[in-house]
Amino acid sequence: MSEPPRTDRRTTPHEAIEGFPSPGRRVAHSYRELNTAMYGTDEQKKALGSPALLARPWDPPTCVDPELRAELWDWLDRVVTWLNHEYAWDLTGLVPTCWPKHPHLVHEIAVLADLRRRAGLALTADAMEEWHRYALPAFTERTRQRLKSHCEDGDHQPWPAHGRHTRHTARSAVDERGCVFQRDVDTLTQQHEAAHPPSPRLHLVDVGCVR
Repeated sequence: MSEPPRTDRRTTPHEAIEGFPSPGRRVAHSYRELNTAMYGTDEQKKALGSPALLARPWDPPTCVDPELRAELWDWLDRVVTWLNHEYAWDLTGLVPTCWPKHPHLVHEIAVLADLRRRAGLALTADAMEEWHRYALPAFTERTRQRLKSHCEDGDHQPWPAHGRHTRHTARSAVDERGCVFQRDVDTLTQQHEAAHPPSPRLHLVDVGCVR
């Protein structure tokens, strides 16, 4: 009678699934400051200063501190690696390795990471279900539509819309749009003045100057 196969205990254990990457110390501190700005005491909020100046990790350009920005890049890179490992089975679902060269991906990945972080902190599965049902599929589909066949197999392609963007930002195009904007504002100004004619105003007259 043959014996059942035995598990080799010398084999290094490997987790079937990997946990969501935790942000670093500086990014976590930014989140704590934002939480204080929302739910802290009046004294704590006053100590923070203007909430408009607080860094928001889901919006990378607001993270202007160099060390914070570097840590945010590291976290987002680990999040992308985690996404590709845990959720991308087909090649078309992979986030390309050149994602930092695509501003639209950087903006979206930062939001996706923040939503997943908050879902993981929730006390119910509702937020996680919404992330799986809406946020992740929408991100994957938008990425597929925007990249199409570009940047496959790690071969980053130049920005196809670069020429059109250059024409869009050219001085002649900027001036032409500026004229359209100004005509629109002038039209509103005329309409406003017609609907609200200025009221007569009394003026002081120096009687000594009257002849």
